Amino acid sequence: MPYLLKTEPTKYSFEDLERDGETTWDGISNNQALLNLRGMKKGDKLVIYHSVVGKAAVGTAKVVSVDAADPKNPQVRIQPVKRLKTEKSLDAMRTAGVFKDSILFRQFRLSVVPLTDAQYDWLTAS
Repeated sequence: MPYLLKTEPTKYSFEDLERDGETTWDGISNNQALLNLRGMKKGDKLVIYHSVVGKAAVGTAKVVSVDAADPKNPQVRIQPVKRLKTEKSLDAMRTAGVFKDSILFRQFRLSVVPLTDAQYDWLTAS
């Protein structure tokens, strides 16, 4: 299952992920977001979304490993895949039919959002 991961670019940006090559996705406190994080599997596709500043999907990544032994602090390692050729803004997502019933617009503060394959494809299309 693909996921959208929200991050504030002033704290940790897609560029930081590219520079680091791999990181543990942490700092999650919302129970629903933690459930989504724990549900990830190695190889899952990710879209990195810059919140607060930019408000756009900017790149893709993948799950390298998941250790959910501690349910309050799952250790999900991710790697960057590529920068999107065309960033997808929050406004564009809001008006795209593929996001009509998305939890993304029902729980705005959710930082780990499951995506459908169609939503992932729309976000990553040029």
